Amino acid sequence: MERQPFLSQPGRDYGINNPGYIPAAAGTPAMFAPPVAESIGPTAPPASMFDNMPGYEGTVAGGGGFLPPPMPTFPAAQPEPALDQPQWNIPSISENTARDALLLFVKSKCCYSSAPAKDGVITNMEAFNTYRYRLDTFTESRSTEWSHEPYTGQTVDAYAQQPPGPWDIPAKTPQFFLDDKQFIKVPYTSSVKPCHNCLGIGRKPCKDCAGAGNKVCWVCNGSCYRHGNDRCTHCSGRGRENCSSCHGQGSRQCDICNGKQQLLVYIKLTVKWTNNSDAYVVEQLSGLRVENLSKVSGKELFRDTQYMVYPLSGFPDTSVVSASQRLVSEHQGKYMQTSRILQQRQIIELIPITKVTYTWKGKSNIYFVYGNEFKVDADDYPATCCCTVM
Repeated sequence: MERQPFLSQPGRDYGINNPGYIPAAAGTPAMFAPPVAESIGPTAPPASMFDNMPGYEGTVAGGGGFLPPPMPTFPAAQPEPALDQPQWNIPSISENTARDALLLFVKSKCCYSSAPAKDGVITNMEAFNTYRYRLDTFTESRSTEWSHEPYTGQTVDAYAQQPPGPWDIPAKTPQFFLDDKQFIKVPYTSSVKPCHNCLGIGRKPCKDCAGAGNKVCWVCNGSCYRHGNDRCTHCSGRGRENCSSCHGQGSRQCDICNGKQQLLVYIKLTVKWTNNSDAYVVEQLSGLRVENLSKVSGKELFRDTQYMVYPLSGFPDTSVVSASQRLVSEHQGKYMQTSRILQQRQIIELIPITKVTYTWKGKSNIYFVYGNEFKVDADDYPATCCCTVM
């Protein structure tokens, strides 16, 4: 079969500077990819797409920050009576408990020998119990933004009446002190607009084939032949193959409107519940790092849960009282500006800490057992090793 000569078209650049030029095998006609189709439609919704809704004039796409809440409807919290005086101390742990805790710690380390934990002689155990005060402030915040979704017959209610204010829209009842979020479509803000991404067509030119529906055959590189005069069987001698991304159509369904051509545009309200927590740990002189205590629990001595708590008074450790006064003031001043406080909770725990001194092979060592979980900190454990590959 004789090959057909390649026919040029007047006014078209067929040199190597043409972005569609594809080199072919020697003695074969060159193939040209179609010109790249420019993308249709803006990448972001235009401002004219959003209506001017009463009460939501400052709402923008992507959100515009949290909206200030209305004034609290509950009266301010009244001072609570002084704390009862419970048993402020925790009995010291036994030597067996201290040794078992160290053995469990060593077992969790792949290279530690258990010999010091088993055979070491405990010479001293000293308690350094300390207090931890924690304040939780559970808040609700609200923000609005313009949003859209493919239009499939949803209710269109824009301007049917004035939309309710963002803090007047009912939301679900949250579980206190657990973070959560809810999205709500603001009533009377929904309208239908042509899709900005595809200009209401429902489809976009395929990027993989530049809208042609086919691409240069990867087997023959567009030459139509594989070896000599053997016609390429992959593309049946066409030099091109159907685009697998668009199945030869040259366009793909718009991923914004899902091919529906229209969008339901509305204001989306985001309701966010957050548990804001701060803690204070009374300084102890044991040598144990304070950050270790954040991983353990203690014996709960006091719990106060109200709409708004009042700073502690009457606690035997004055530093805890000062921390309570400071944190309560900071939380109420900080979170009432941008959110609504739904509940506050303050807790005092007594965290057990025992400093254990022991000897092994004539040398003195220490470790700490702390928390209700009997966690161990043993930075200078004497029988560690490094695994090496010979």
